[in-house]
Amino acid sequence: MLNSPPLPFDAARARPWDARLARLLVAPLKDSWVSPNMLTTVRLAVGLAAAAAFTPGSYGWSNLAALLLVISNFLDHTDGELARLSGKSSRFGHIYDLASDAAVTILLFVAIGAGLAMPWPLEAGPMLMGGLAGAAVSITFYLRMRIEDTLGKQATKQASFAGFETEDVLYLFPLATLFGVLGPLLATAAIVAPLFAAWVALDYWRLLRRDRPSSPGVAG
Repeated sequence: MLNSPPLPFDAARARPWDARLARLLVAPLKDSWVSPNMLTTVRLAVGLAAAAAFTPGSYGWSNLAALLLVISNFLDHTDGELARLSGKSSRFGHIYDLASDAAVTILLFVAIGAGLAMPWPLEAGPMLMGGLAGAAVSITFYLRMRIEDTLGKQATKQASFAGFETEDVLYLFPLATLFGVLGPLLATAAIVAPLFAAWVALDYWRLLRRDRPSSPGVAG
């Protein structure tokens, strides 16, 4: 993962709570053989396990899946924190991290849709909602990566408040599975994710128009 130099104390204090905790936990690994890409791989494996656990659609499996998802979302911060502390950053690591984020999030919604469509035969509704949300997420990841390549990582920084970021909503998934409201959550994602993708696409279009050189005027 591409990373900036170690953050000043004030900047570090302003960062999300889970990122701060991740930094504390990986600090002992700073001079070890453990690389940021290894932590990305662990995060990817746990995230894929979470998606797989959603597919049976049962109450027990869904709660296990939500727990794995929380762990995966937290682990997503560890590779970047280790890279910042150890100076082990790379373009490949950055792309690998983005690809892992996209794969986990897309498969998550598809798997939830598959689980809600159980028992067989599969119902079309949940599968379509999961696919729609997953497709919108994939478009959003792609466009954000293009914007980041153009303007830098700061341009794609998530909105935050009191130490929490937008993505921290994933920590609420255990409540959704515990109280059996995965269906409404998926329906909401199928609406919100495409709207957010459209907003990012509009932002990207504005960026292209702003950076496009204007045509010289024709002399009269």
